[in-house]
Amino acid sequence: MMTVVALQALPAAAADLRIEVTGLRNANGTVYAAVCREDEFLSPACAYHGSAPATGGVVTVTGVPPGTYAVQVIHDENDNQTLDRPGFLPTEGMGFSRDAPMRFGPPQWRDASFALEDPGATVRLSMRYFQ
Repeated sequence: MMTVVALQALPAAAADLRIEVTGLRNANGTVYAAVCREDEFLSPACAYHGSAPATGGVVTVTGVPPGTYAVQVIHDENDNQTLDRPGFLPTEGMGFSRDAPMRFGPPQWRDASFALEDPGATVRLSMRYFQ
C-alpha cells in the first residue's frame, strides 16, 4: 500500500514536444520555437524553447512537463535571432499552436493554448507570412 501511495505522489515526467511547422516559404535560416505558459505568452522569455534549421521544419523542445501551453514560432530567414519587422507587419514568418487566428494583432491565449498530457506529443502548425 505504501508503494502505491508513493508512486501517486510522483510528479508526471517532463517530455519532448515535437513541433512540426508547415508552410515555410524557403529553407533559409532557422525556425525558433517557444513553449509558453499563459503568463509568458507573446513574450520572448518562455520557459521552454528550441530551434532547428528551416530545412526540416521540425523543432524539438525538451523537458516540457505536463500542463497548459501555447507554442509560438518564427522563421528567422536571415539568422539575426529576431523577428524582423521594419513597420507594423513582420517580414519573416510566424505561427502559433492550433493555428490561432491573428486578427489585427497577435492571437489570444485561449485560441493558441492546448493541454500537454502525453509524453512525446506532437504539435502541428502553419507558418504565416505577411509580406
